[in-house]
Amino acid sequence: MAAGDDFLRPVVESGILNSVTDAEVIHYRQQVLLDCGQCRAVLERLYEIAVDAIEEERKQFHFSIDRASVMLYRAVETMSMFHDRLRRLRQIAEQDAHAFESPAFVRFFKMLRDELSDDYLAEIAAHLKELRFEHGILLSARLGAGNKGVAFVLRELPERRRGRLRRLVYRQPETHAFEIHPRDQAGIRGLEELRNRGLDVAANALGQASDHVLAFFKQLRTELAFYRGALNLSDALEAQGMSTCYPEPRTEDSPQRESKGLYDPSLCLTAGRAVTGNDIAANGYDLVFVTGANQGGKSTFLRSLGLAQLLMQAGLFVCAERFAASICSGVFTHYKREEDAGMASGKFEEELLRMDQIVTHIQPGGLVLFNESFAATNEREGAEIATEIVNVLLEKKMKVVFVTHFYELALAFSASERTDALFLEAERTEDGSRTHRIRPGQPSRTAYGRDLYARIFADFDVKMSEQEISRASEEPAASTTDSD
Repeated sequence: MAAGDDFLRPVVESGILNSVTDAEVIHYRQQVLLDCGQCRAVLERLYEIAVDAIEEERKQFHFSIDRASVMLYRAVETMSMFHDRLRRLRQIAEQDAHAFESPAFVRFFKMLRDELSDDYLAEIAAHLKELRFEHGILLSARLGAGNKGVAFVLRELPERRRGRLRRLVYRQPETHAFEIHPRDQAGIRGLEELRNRGLDVAANALGQASDHVLAFFKQLRTELAFYRGALNLSDALEAQGMSTCYPEPRTEDSPQRESKGLYDPSLCLTAGRAVTGNDIAANGYDLVFVTGANQGGKSTFLRSLGLAQLLMQAGLFVCAERFAASICSGVFTHYKREEDAGMASGKFEEELLRMDQIVTHIQPGGLVLFNESFAATNEREGAEIATEIVNVLLEKKMKVVFVTHFYELALAFSASERTDALFLEAERTEDGSRTHRIRPGQPSRTAYGRDLYARIFADFDVKMSEQEISRASEEPAASTTDSD
């Protein structure tokens, strides 16, 4: 999604991982993305203006001198640059707003037209010109205690005093003036102090206005960057011939999950080719078990399911031909990991510690994806522990999808005849080849390790019985990683 852009990466990462749970917000974002895809050229122009404004502001001199005159000079220069970019945004609002239909863009362009009218932009330009003080500065003050100047106010210079010619033509009021000798450094510093006191309010006001406009451009850049990242992903998937769709977030009390052609975008992008998708019909099921052959696509299916949930709740498209699912309060994953190289803990202990972290943070309505969890111990103990954990999660209104080779674990839930449990298996043809499709099917006692044995040791004269291969494939220490 970042496409090598260091700014896009944290933006899209934050947008994906901080998903929303409001169906209306999801639909709102989907409409924005649809507009961005249809009016991509306008999106790029808006983004370029925001980036240009931010970069130009960064190039401005950031003086460390804390004087009102210096602060005002910088604020005038910055605001003049912003004024030009705001005017360009207004032009886009006038010329291209008709092509957008989403409520977000309709409101955005209306805001630009209403708040950046020609009269307002002209007024800004006039103020900025005035604050350059091409004809001098007019201040007012009064004497305070000890004849010290107080209540300094910056005044607008009358027309009759603008320029030497006007001062000659118009009759000027009587004035009392004095001149400071060029070598009188103390006098010059004193005059500069009086000038800064008069400019202080204007410098602060314009500085705050400049910061406010800069914040607007930064926010605009960030929000547009999120959708640019989504379009980058769409382009990459389209280049591999894969389809996407806008999902349907559901809010029914019963769990909802169904799809057609659901695939893993990570596998598609890393492999650089089209990949197999899966159809799911899991409405009404809180628990889904996926078993079957090694290297049959189980882990890939689990990834595709989790990524689809994240993309949907980020308000983006989903990597499928059709997808609908219940909104989750959070998505949690428990995948087996490599051995701890630092030996701070054993592998099984590390699995339990991660499970404890999930339990600490998960809320009702959360989705937990298990991939070969608790396989660091023997099957009987691992199955018992997993059974207890799954039962507690279901009691607390969580949803669980569990990929496992533990036959006893899947069989325990299958034998209980739960009406909220769905059992799927990785499809395997009669000749032992994998289709990488996930189909409804009861738990299988074997992971078909003999298929891998026959392929890897095709030229090695070793004979093993089917039962020996089956038992070997079920042992945690000897199980083959289900990596697709």
